[in-house]
Amino acid sequence: MSVAYVDTSALVALAFEEPDGAGMRKRLEAFSRLLSSNLLEAELRAACAREACGFSESLVADLTWVLPDRSLAPELAAALTAGYLRGADLWHVASALYVAPAPGDLWFVTLDERQRSVAATLGFRI
Repeated sequence: MSVAYVDTSALVALAFEEPDGAGMRKRLEAFSRLLSSNLLEAELRAACAREACGFSESLVADLTWVLPDRSLAPELAAALTAGYLRGADLWHVASALYVAPAPGDLWFVTLDERQRSVAATLGFRI
């Protein structure tokens, strides 16, 4: 069973049919389970509205939402020790740490280079 945490950038590539989109679709289909913070839906809907392209529920249909029941302060601090990230990117990495205290057990899928670097430093499979 291969599980991946998905950042918004991966689904934006699909929604906007970017050059990376076709490869990203194949990559995501290879995982048995996809996780993400529900922040992804807000970010993706906002991006679709900004670009005047319709939001498709199918983009998020296969995601299992990560809904922390406590502060992510420990995970936020741990992520920041691996490198600086802006707020939303930091939240996604912290959410992935929340579900995978042993990061090597989880893939982290993103097209954002800085976020990829921090996730790799933390031990996520990239």
